[in-house]
Formats: sequence, structure tokens, C-alpha cells
Amino acid sequence: MSMNMQDPYRTLGVKRTASTDDIKTSYRRLARELHPDRKPGDKRAEERFKDISSAYHLLSDPAKRRKFDAGEIDAMGNRRPGFNGGFGGGFGDSAAGGYDAYRRHGNAGPRPKKSSKNPFNSFFKDRPGKTQSIKAKGADVQYTLKVSLMDAAQGAEKTVRMTSGKTLKVRIPPGTETGQTLRLKAQGMAGLGGGVSGDALVEILVENDAQFRTEGLDVYSEEPVTLAEALLGGRIEVRTIHGPVLVTVPEGSNTGTKLRLKAKGVHKSGTTTRGDHYVSLKVVLPDGDDVDLKKFVKKWSSKHPYTVRKETLKRTAAE
Repeated sequence: MSMNMQDPYRTLGVKRTASTDDIKTSYRRLARELHPDRKPGDKRAEERFKDISSAYHLLSDPAKRRKFDAGEIDAMGNRRPGFNGGFGGGFGDSAAGGYDAYRRHGNAGPRPKKSSKNPFNSFFKDRPGKTQSIKAKGADVQYTLKVSLMDAAQGAEKTVRMTSGKTLKVRIPPGTETGQTLRLKAQGMAGLGGGVSGDALVEILVENDAQFRTEGLDVYSEEPVTLAEALLGGRIEVRTIHGPVLVTVPEGSNTGTKLRLKAKGVHKSGTTTRGDHYVSLKVVLPDGDDVDLKKFVKKWSSKHPYTVRKETLKRTAAE
């Protein structure tokens, strides 16, 4: 443990009065900055990453945070030697008398002998083989893993490199969303006194995709169509997260026309629920200077004038 980890608040760069959200925000920022994948071979950054993970593990737990603030436990979550713990006084003083009571009442006579009896002694007395060692679970360790939208939607297996240099395989369940945390049992810091190891908590960050976006289990995309396909209708191939599918474009479609592909969205792991895929059409004119098309449209528009900006024109005139 570094010197900074003697104070988890200082390690995370927050005040002792910081809210839970402030602590989480600061941890995420530092974790992204110091993650071993971003600073390979940087031992100092690796140690700092371990420190901020331990600090966050302590301060994000309300009960542990209260105990630390009260001086009951140290920055690693271990009980501090000599903490009174509700016994009515320190381990070095008797609960009912002692020198303080003698001095307070002004009693004469010899000065009482200061007791050094440990109140836990009676607990361990007559217990062969028992020792007064502390057994505690190791601290959890936080990691951040970026995955593609396709991997998050369909499920995948990824590798996370630990601060120790060890690599772990992480199974990404289908339907995983940004902010979801996967728990890897006993892959955190080693326990104290034979206690079990902590867990590795892997927070998932889903990257943006050039073709698709998701909202819950539903998937959204945009598909280009030709002028003829939009005007006359037809069958086109549409890309989905499950592969290409054939879709019928209705006659007289326009840019923004939305088609629903039922059950072609995300399938949430462990459920029978499937989202839908919504395709927005985008009419695209042919490349180049199509003289015939221009002549046709010019002739047609002269006989069939129309506008699509009536409301806009009215507002502009009023202004």
C-alpha cells in the first residue's frame, strides 16, 4: 500500500464530505486514466490503479466508510488495533476504575495499577489452537472493459488484463448494456489471515457503432434507397445485428419512413424477450449529372407544383 492509500479520500482526490456520486465519478475518471491497458509497463500507474480500486471499494460501501471515518478500520478495511469498539474504553484501561477515576475523585493512597488486560483474552481462553489473528475477505478490484455494440448485443468472450499482469476471460452475456457490471468471483485482492479473495468487478462500456444504435432491446438503423425504390416500392436487403434480411419497401415511401422488423433486435440473456429493429429509409439520388432525370422532373414539376415548407414560410413571413 502506498502512502496515499493511508487516506482513500486523498487517493481519489475528493473531500471527506463528498457524495457517493462524486466518489464514483472521480474513480471512473482515474480508472480510465491509469488503467494498465492505457499505460502498459508503467509500474507507478499500476500501483496507483490498485490504490484507487481499493479506495473506491472502501468508500463506495456506506458501512465501511462510516467505520473508516470513525477510525475503526484502516484504508485497507482492517480493524485498527486498540479501537475501543464499544467496550467502554481502550484495551489498556479498565472500564470502571483505573488512574483516571482515581485522579478525578482525588482519592488518597497508592496510585492504582494500570490494567493491560485485553478484553478479548476471555474469548480465546481455553480454546486450544485458537489464535487472535484477524481473518478478512480481500478487497474487490474495479476494471473497465470497452466492447463493441455487436459484442454487447450478441454476446462474446473477452480478455481483461489484471494489474498483476494476469489475464482473465470475461463472458459478455447477450443484451449487456453500458454501465452494467460483471462480477468475477475471487479474482480480486487476496484475503487477510486466510480469508477469501475479493472479487473483480468489470464495468462494461459499449462503444458507438457506425451502423446501429440501441435503446434498451430495440435496434435502430438507417438504410439508403433509390428514388425508384422509394416511389414504386420493392424488396431490399437490410442489415441487422443478426445478419441481412429482405424487407419490402412500401410504394410511395420517403426519407424518414420507418419500417419495423419484429424480434430482430437484442435478445436479453436468460429471457425470452427480444427487441425489434427499426429501419429509417433515406432516399438517395443517383450520382453524377443525370440530364434525363432533370428534364423529367422539370416537366413534371411544372404541371404538379407542391411545397413541403408551408408552415416554415408562414412563420418566416410573420417575423
